[in-house]
Amino acid sequence: MAEQRIGIIMSGVTGRMGTNQHLIRSILAIMKQGGVRVSPELTLMPDPILVGRNEDTLRALAEAHGPDVIGKPLRYTTDLDAALADKEDTVFFDASATQYRRRFVEAAAKAGKHIYCEKPTATTVEEALEIAKIVEGVGVKNGVVQDKLWLPGIRKLRALIAQGFFGEILAVKGDFGYWVFSGEMPDQPAQRPSWNYRVEDGGGIMVDMFCHWQYVIDTVFGGECGPIESLVSWANTDLKTRVDEQGKAYKATADDSAYAIFRLQNGVVCQFNSSWCTRVRRDDLLTIQVDGTKGSAVAGLRECFIQPLGATPKPVWNPDIPQPIDFFEGWQKVPEQTHYDNAFKVQWELFLRHVALDEPFRWTVREAAKGVQLAELGLKSWQEKRWMDVEAR
Repeated sequence: MAEQRIGIIMSGVTGRMGTNQHLIRSILAIMKQGGVRVSPELTLMPDPILVGRNEDTLRALAEAHGPDVIGKPLRYTTDLDAALADKEDTVFFDASATQYRRRFVEAAAKAGKHIYCEKPTATTVEEALEIAKIVEGVGVKNGVVQDKLWLPGIRKLRALIAQGFFGEILAVKGDFGYWVFSGEMPDQPAQRPSWNYRVEDGGGIMVDMFCHWQYVIDTVFGGECGPIESLVSWANTDLKTRVDEQGKAYKATADDSAYAIFRLQNGVVCQFNSSWCTRVRRDDLLTIQVDGTKGSAVAGLRECFIQPLGATPKPVWNPDIPQPIDFFEGWQKVPEQTHYDNAFKVQWELFLRHVALDEPFRWTVREAAKGVQLAELGLKSWQEKRWMDVEAR
């Protein structure tokens, strides 16, 4: 069997998401399984080189995870220009802070590297479209991470829609978030990076999460209900002060909670709450409830529960007695009917096949600009306190 090597320059993978989801659970997991098997005659094998500013951090990461996979430390460098000049490494991946995205992606694209990066691609739709023009102009393949589409819970939800389980879809409710510690208490360090809470560094939950909600709504519900036509939103900076990675207090300038109503083409309303200042009492960190004429479903990251019309209880409003119905008992768990791999890894494999075999890959930099557009309109709706129309792109 032939093995086709694909050299990947990985920028920004020293952070939590980059290390865990992209390096360990995607690229290294693909290498451990023997690559992406395309056919009995061909396997695609990624070969990463880690790029960043701190040599000690890069070395520690390379030494911690390389030997178990390739018998030696992974390649690493602090010289991005030298990495981009190496013709043996053909893909550039970026998971750094949003404010650095354009500079890194533009340099890599002009060096002829295929581009794969985290979302959001920018904080304004104008810049997102400029980045799309850059990568398209030099003719490199490109893609953006849209991991939620391959979560088991979302996949089960899509299967229910395809099977006609809901009948006519009436409404969608999404609830995302958890309490992110401010870092002010020594025994409760913050579990997200500090730049997330500074608007000047590209932070903010609306810029972050509305990009997710755009592709989830468009992909999962667009076929039945059409695209998002308008929205109204509100946001807050709930915690005004937080503590950074160096233990220094800073002023939080970005929104850390956001609430939105998205109206789809056929009139269906999708309500999405996003917050880093909420405590969880629900099935998962993200739940999406879909109500239809024939049934309802609630999907989390992995599980999905359904209640068909015939099994729907008949509650009667009476606050003077204890609630006689256990509403959780009336839901049936959707069984595992296939193997669900890591969502990031699934999309990575699709992108590698796109690079090597020219297979279709619809999650491009231009497509991702729609998410930035939605976030920009959300911020404007909040600032101007009004509904915003979403122009088709």
